[in-house]
Amino acid sequence: MADHRIARRGAKPILAALVALAALALGLPGGKALADKQSTSPDAADSAPAVARGIFTAQEGVVSWYGAQFHDRKTASGERFDSGAFTMAHPRLPFGTMVRVTNLRNGRSVVVRVNDRGPFVGKRIADLSQAAASEIGMMRKGVARARIEVLDREAASATTT
Repeated sequence: MADHRIARRGAKPILAALVALAALALGLPGGKALADKQSTSPDAADSAPAVARGIFTAQEGVVSWYGAQFHDRKTASGERFDSGAFTMAHPRLPFGTMVRVTNLRNGRSVVVRVNDRGPFVGKRIADLSQAAASEIGMMRKGVARARIEVLDREAASATTT
């Protein structure tokens, strides 16, 4: 049993180094900082920058929206969903992260706050509130190809909940 715990602790710095090398090889922001970080701490992977934990600064893909049918229901963050507020569901970004969403078809954008988890359909990257979807002109189709950019890097660096 004790040997197993030692092996697991020893794996964390190795995992952090592998993630850093992958980020560096892929040219992701923060990759060099991760590769330069020399640590033998058992918790090195836990203190790695957000990029190493899968948090990004920008992402492109299909977004959808959800509205009246979910209005006033509890979100994953515990607050009530307001279809008239500028909010978004995302699978990994921490709650409270501010994100700019740009519709790639028409160039319209909106700033939203992550307060829910999802979407849970196909390869969609986010679900916008009805108000946010209307703002970027995607209500009619229901989905749009979009770019999402993290504006609040400090919140995105926080532990994902």
